[in-house]
Amino acid sequence: MTSNQKKVAFYTLGCKLNFSETSTIARNFQQEGFERVDFEEVADIYVINTCSVTDNADKQFKQIVKKALKHNDKAFIAAVGCYAQLKPEELAAVDGVDLVLGATEKFKITDYLNDLSKNDMGEVHSCEIEEANFYVGSYSIGDRTRAFLKVQDGCDYKCTYCTIPLARGISRSDELQNVLNNAKEISQQGIKEIVLTGVNIGDYGKGEFGNKKHEHTFLELVQALDEVEGIERLRISSIEPNLLKNETIDFVSKSRTFVPHFHIPLQSGSNDILKKMKRRYLRELYIDRVNKIREVMPDACIGVDVIVGFPGETDEHFLETYHFLNDLDISYLHVFTYSERDNTEAAEMENVIPANVRSKRSKMLRGLSVKKRRAFYESQLGTTRTVLFEAENKEGYIHGFTENYVKIKTPWNPELSNTLHEIKLTKIDEDGSVRMEFVRDVVVV
Repeated sequence: MTSNQKKVAFYTLGCKLNFSETSTIARNFQQEGFERVDFEEVADIYVINTCSVTDNADKQFKQIVKKALKHNDKAFIAAVGCYAQLKPEELAAVDGVDLVLGATEKFKITDYLNDLSKNDMGEVHSCEIEEANFYVGSYSIGDRTRAFLKVQDGCDYKCTYCTIPLARGISRSDELQNVLNNAKEISQQGIKEIVLTGVNIGDYGKGEFGNKKHEHTFLELVQALDEVEGIERLRISSIEPNLLKNETIDFVSKSRTFVPHFHIPLQSGSNDILKKMKRRYLRELYIDRVNKIREVMPDACIGVDVIVGFPGETDEHFLETYHFLNDLDISYLHVFTYSERDNTEAAEMENVIPANVRSKRSKMLRGLSVKKRRAFYESQLGTTRTVLFEAENKEGYIHGFTENYVKIKTPWNPELSNTLHEIKLTKIDEDGSVRMEFVRDVVVV
């Protein structure tokens, strides 16, 4: 390593898809001769991958810029990602930001780094979102024991609260062979679990060769990945209920590598609100999806996204959602408090819900999530599962997840990191994770 080798650090806000893209951008830097360092270290360049889904992610950006400048006040700061595409001028105006790249430019970031001197005002290179019509594959590796493999980008849905089509463009997919090649590359690095990610992964196959039509289906993708040697586990991240077909559920139930864990956005348990959101299903379909999973995989973990405080959500609508989720055999919730987004239909709607009411509803559903997760974990006690241990020492313990996403805890042993073991689930700990006994002290290969 030469003494003048430039150092680069990354910070990722938002979803698994962002993590996969940050990892790919980081590898591009390393191929160009940069040294990647931790964000807490002194670097010449700090790259912040932004998110626009939650209000909080917007606010975090300024704090992260300040943090980077504390490490090195002469550092070059670049912003990429969804918020950078939606509001480039706003980010460019943040004190200390030098470069803002939109949806298509972020993967060519090293082309924009000929001059690393600080700018008075951030330089913006941002396309019209209609130009984000080509696909760039990516996956995360080396950051965690699981790898996030991007298979699809963009979205053609028009949900009234969502800016993602404006930030990422039309739905388009990676070529099937390229996905399989990436999966092989990941498995060769000794990574045991791959999580499939994208904006709307159930729409996989659309735009695969630049065509509007579907070249392959999501089921064909899943079937092909199941054949890739060297992968121990495959996990499907969030998938729309209307795109999660019976055939896919049946295939996962018998699969060699796909695990019994589904995360299915609901957003509301009220059909009135689902229609206002322009979701592509009603609650009856959602019940049908959950029942189908339970029929063929009784021990599957089912996670749910839900939004509270959407415009026009009356107390009756909210209670309809609460009771719907309470009665449904699901495992946990991700609760989002609705926040207005520029250039969305919902931002113009009447009957805005006061912030304190949104907050109260959010708290109620978070409480329900705790109850649901506890009940799911209790249903798993005494069963034998396979756990993949993480790499972190958290207060003297190592954690991991079973195939059906039960969080496991056992005293720290570095040799367990990134290994699979058969275990018996014994009791729920005070922090909500589950204690275990080894059934076979043999790494599962």
